[in-house]
Order: sequence, then structure tokens, then C-alpha cells
Amino acid sequence: MIVRDLSNPSILKKIKRIPIAIVPVGSIEQHGPHLPVSTDSDIISYIAKKVAEQTGFLLLPTVEYGVSFEHHPFFNLSVNPSTLEKVLIDLCVSLWKNKVTSIIILNGHHGNHKTVKRIPDKVSMIRGFKAKVLVYSYWHFMKSKLDHAGFVETSIMRAISKKVEMGKAVKGLIPDDLPKKKLVNLDKLANKSFISATKNGVWGDPTNATGKVGKAILKEVITAIVKESQTCLTGKTRKLHQ
Repeated sequence: MIVRDLSNPSILKKIKRIPIAIVPVGSIEQHGPHLPVSTDSDIISYIAKKVAEQTGFLLLPTVEYGVSFEHHPFFNLSVNPSTLEKVLIDLCVSLWKNKVTSIIILNGHHGNHKTVKRIPDKVSMIRGFKAKVLVYSYWHFMKSKLDHAGFVETSIMRAISKKVEMGKAVKGLIPDDLPKKKLVNLDKLANKSFISATKNGVWGDPTNATGKVGKAILKEVITAIVKESQTCLTGKTRKLHQ
């Protein structure tokens, strides 16, 4: 149930029946020469929609701006961590005032993770706030290791989007064979300056990415998030709308 498509009476009726909402959070940032800057927002919007369809949870519009300063000087539209935190806290409080008792924040951008994972503790300090807040970054629900505009992200995008330009796909930084110490240092560098670490803004090799692989990854992620959310919220794995 997509909240922006519903009337006020429909939303209130929906909340009374299932008082649970999903807040997707993405980013607008460079994803190499072959993927749109909306990639993180596109992926998490798709995942959130499918989770909402399977659970009956209320789906909010995606927060499309995230913490992406590390991609400078390549294109990014970024907000400070404190800004993102404030927006999400305000949304949680607003949902609570509208009688939503459980909120799932679904994160689609690695740079947001440190900020969004603080939200449950932050809102618990607000007087009178009693909603349960869960935070999930989608890549924690897949066996594949998340890259950036590499094989995994490109495969996912090929499964859901027509905006992928595979003819422009180029290999980026391939960290698989690097010693652990050097990989740790690269991670630290990438968190400060992604371009300094990767040179071309791509972490991984997207050239052989396929929509078939992307569909399999999405199925794995969506199934796992549905199960995890229902377990955390109810202690059961049944679908809440049945």
C-alpha cells in the first residue's frame, strides 16, 4: 500500500488494521559511466515496494538524498548526517502521532548506514515515543558482497531498470586478491574519497552483469527482509495480512 496514492480515510483504515510503515532511504550519487545517479534510490524503492506488497505494510515515499560526500568531485547531492538523522527522526515521530506503532527504515546506500542505525536509540529518548523502529541495510540480507556500480549493483539494476547503459560499463577497482590489511586501508580511503580509491568511481567489474543474477539477488534479499521483519515485529514468520 503506497501512502502517496491513498486518500486520508484509506490511510487511517490501513493503519488501524496494520500499523506498520516502511521508510526507504537512498541517495543521489555517481555510479560509474553506465548507471544512473539514482541507482541506490531505485534499488531500495523496488525492494521496499516488494516487501510492502508481501506484508501489507504501509510504504512511504523514498528519502532520495543521503550522505554521499565521499564521491566528490564526481556528482553527488548530499546532506549532512545530522540532517538525514533529523529528517528520519521527524518522520518517525510523525508516523507515531498518526498511530503507526512499528517503523522499518530500509537503507539502500552504504554511506547512510552509520546515521540510520542510530535512529532507534535517538527516538527512544523522545518523551512519549513508543513505536518500535527497525533499521535494515539491504546488502546484509544477501550472500553476495556489495560493490559499487560493479557486478552486483549492475545486475540488480539490469533486473529492474531500463536506464543501464551496458555499452559504457568499465571495470573498476577489483579488491578480491588484495591482502586484508591493504583492503582495510582501501575501505578507509574510499569512505573519505571514493574516487581516490577507485580512480573511475567503480568498485568491481560490471561488464558481465546480468538481469538474471539481479533477479536472484533481489528475491533472496526481499524474502529475507520479509522474514526478518515479521519475526522481529511478531515473533512469527507468517504473513501479517493473512
